[in-house]
Amino acid sequence: MIRPIVRDMFFLGQKSKAATRQDVSVGRDLADTLQANRDRCVGMAANMIGVKKRIIIVNIGLADMVMYNPVIIRKDTPYETEEGCLSLDGVRKTVRYQNIELEYADSSWKKHRQKYSGWTAQIIQHEMDHLNGIII
Repeated sequence: MIRPIVRDMFFLGQKSKAATRQDVSVGRDLADTLQANRDRCVGMAANMIGVKKRIIIVNIGLADMVMYNPVIIRKDTPYETEEGCLSLDGVRKTVRYQNIELEYADSSWKKHRQKYSGWTAQIIQHEMDHLNGIII
């Protein structure tokens, strides 16, 4: 289901809670909502559609990947960049890391550990900030 984008800074500033298997439908809603906003969005966090759960979706080239309870376990090579967000107006400066290592569960609740770099790593870090109540 395509959901409206939340722009309430108080709501977005709250930390998300751990996702459970019962939250898999939120991942499908994120996929539908990202697809509907494809022209201006490459990733989303569940709180952007009104759900305070640790779920993100990230476009990784030809596919979108939903990640449940993602945790960055390693990061290196910081750099300064500017980012925009569907939930915010304009762009803002922030610091990201060129390389990250991430642990997360997929929709079958299978655990993964994966390294990401460049643009994909930047998208993941942006969405992870949302889960932690950090507004760029």
